[in-house]
Amino acid sequence: MLRKLLAAVAMCVGLIGLSGVTPAFAQLKVNIDDANVRPLPIAIPDFVGDPATTTTAADIATVIRGNLERSGLFQPLDPRSFIEKIQDINVPPRFGDWRIIQSEALVTGQVMQQADGRLRVEFRLWDVLAEQQMVGLQFFTTTENWRRIGHLISDAIYEKLTGEKGYFDTRVVFVAESGPKQRRVRRLAIMDQDGANPAFLTNGQYMVLTPRFNPTAQSISFMSYLNNKPRVYIFDLETGREEVLEGFPGMTFAPRFSPDGTRVVMSMEREGNTDIFVMDLRTRRSTRLTNDPGIDTAPSFSPDGSQITFESDRGGSQQIYVMNADGSGAQRISFGDGRYATPVWSPRGDLIAFTKMKGGSFSIGVIRPDGSGERILTTSFLDEGPTWAPNGRVIMFSRSAPGASGRSQIYSIDLTGRNERLVMTPGEASDPAWSPLIR
Repeated sequence: MLRKLLAAVAMCVGLIGLSGVTPAFAQLKVNIDDANVRPLPIAIPDFVGDPATTTTAADIATVIRGNLERSGLFQPLDPRSFIEKIQDINVPPRFGDWRIIQSEALVTGQVMQQADGRLRVEFRLWDVLAEQQMVGLQFFTTTENWRRIGHLISDAIYEKLTGEKGYFDTRVVFVAESGPKQRRVRRLAIMDQDGANPAFLTNGQYMVLTPRFNPTAQSISFMSYLNNKPRVYIFDLETGREEVLEGFPGMTFAPRFSPDGTRVVMSMEREGNTDIFVMDLRTRRSTRLTNDPGIDTAPSFSPDGSQITFESDRGGSQQIYVMNADGSGAQRISFGDGRYATPVWSPRGDLIAFTKMKGGSFSIGVIRPDGSGERILTTSFLDEGPTWAPNGRVIMFSRSAPGASGRSQIYSIDLTGRNERLVMTPGEASDPAWSPLIR
């Protein structure tokens, strides 16, 4: 089951085009940095299918519409408004019919079943106003991977129209929660970034906390309380095997991989003091990075691996610090009102996301690594634990409602703070961690 859900998909990808049709030069573009961005009207008809693939063709188009709409940058138009019915993607569309409904971009595609049972999926992205093809790709894959094809096409469209890498062909690992608050069952779970294909990875016999992907998206670090003893585990998604990271006596917290996947950084309690340690996964040797009377925890590497951000109360209150990867040069970067926690470095390296506690509420915000430009993106009774999309443009986090029966759910928000979305999960969920792009 894990191999089917999580292993990389073997597929062929090729460029396609039409004779006599050249890509646009003054291309349609979405300004992703504009806080007041107007969602781009885009038409995505159901893909054309043969008798064996009609349903799959429609399903792929549905996945693409959902991905682009949730990004907040695109406005997929209602298919009921379409005038032209696409029947052959090798024939240029009637652009006037699409301008009438105010579409600025058009996606056409088809799905055909090959003699060997594989799917051949083709799509084209059109600039309606310029009447030119912007990109065309062809994929070959097995039938069960149709949803991934929808994500890959979404990424290609997003990248062409924004100039930024997409983030749709990704997964999210999280803690699935069930049962009363006093006897909570917490299982390791995984899903596609849009909430599809959820699967439980552990059986709930022991508590799991703080799951995090490694850079290849093929293994997960997490904490577990087995027999009331905290340990750090590595879970292999390909095989389903769990491995205990030995050599960490005492309480350990919040393990995270280094960008190259060769090290795990975490905090550990020794003799009543909590400091940050790093373990080399090849040698299993650990090195102490901080040695301060305060509580140092929640470390996160910068994307180039040269620095680590962490939270500490060494200055008298819970704040964000940045230090070199060898533990030297620690500097406080948060100075606003309130307490700061769970810092996570953006994959782009330009921002650090955090949880902020102030006045009885919890917020998700971002700050530059030098401490400038702090912005709060969202606030509620309890928002915490941010995790970045691999393109550094969207953040997921946990939100809990007030009260003893307050429901825990996962939300996403973009860097403008305007596009907040509930991420559907099977039951309650917390502590999400976003994977890198799967390919």
